[in-house]
Amino acid sequence: MERKTLFIINPISGGKKKDDVPGLIDTYFNGDATIVFTTGASHANRVAGEAIGKYDMVVAVGGDGTINEVASALVGSEVVLGVIPCGSGNGLSRFLGIPMSITAAIKNLNNYNVAVIDSAQANGKPFFNMAGMGFDAHISQVFAHGKKRGFISYIKSSLQEVINYKPQNYNIEIDGKTYLRIAFMLSFANSSQYGNNAHVSPHASVQDGLLDVCVIKPFPLYRFPALVVRMFTKTANQSSFVEIICGKHIVVKRDSEGPMHLDGEPEIEGKKIDINILPGSLKVVVGSSFR
Repeated sequence: MERKTLFIINPISGGKKKDDVPGLIDTYFNGDATIVFTTGASHANRVAGEAIGKYDMVVAVGGDGTINEVASALVGSEVVLGVIPCGSGNGLSRFLGIPMSITAAIKNLNNYNVAVIDSAQANGKPFFNMAGMGFDAHISQVFAHGKKRGFISYIKSSLQEVINYKPQNYNIEIDGKTYLRIAFMLSFANSSQYGNNAHVSPHASVQDGLLDVCVIKPFPLYRFPALVVRMFTKTANQSSFVEIICGKHIVVKRDSEGPMHLDGEPEIEGKKIDINILPGSLKVVVGSSFR
């Protein structure tokens, strides 16, 4: 059966041109394909929502932010999410075993290996890979206002900002149990990684009905490189500066409103953030290496 598929392409994600993507889809995709280029914020979400009932699969061509927009519209529906990763970090795509090559990712869609995964919400706003507050949310905000995208620009921003960033106080309630923590940052992990294979919670799973609350404690500046190395070697959970607590419902209270990121996209949230998991709420085409 030929599946009706809508490809939603974000032309600016990851700072990479997508002019050749339609031609590659035409050459390598086995199916009835319709292609739409987004024109601005929320366009992908709107188009994906309108696709329900008309298409079998909707493919997000972009990074984690584009995936978020498309997947947010598909949660709870029978429409399957497909992904062609074209972002700066591609955290969820990497976790799901989706090839980083555009051509290989298109061929992977033809395999149609569908898995059901969890999604999550923070104050009612969906996320699928990772949400966070503290330093990484601060960096997301700085990065979003910068002129350059990509991994190198992200690393430069991090190195420039880490020197002056001050840890904050958090009251964290996880499934009814309260934890008082001073943290450099808090990450709420559905998958294990931020992107670019930097794993903050190596044992996180998108199919366990849980979020991993990762508390990165204050650390001496000279330990920052070692902490980064741990993330790239999947040993962050072994660091004395990292505490991971799993749960279904998380309420975070902090001293003041401030930035929070949802799948890398920053926004300002208030003093109280209510976070919960939605088990088995999204169908997605995964790669052959996904377990």
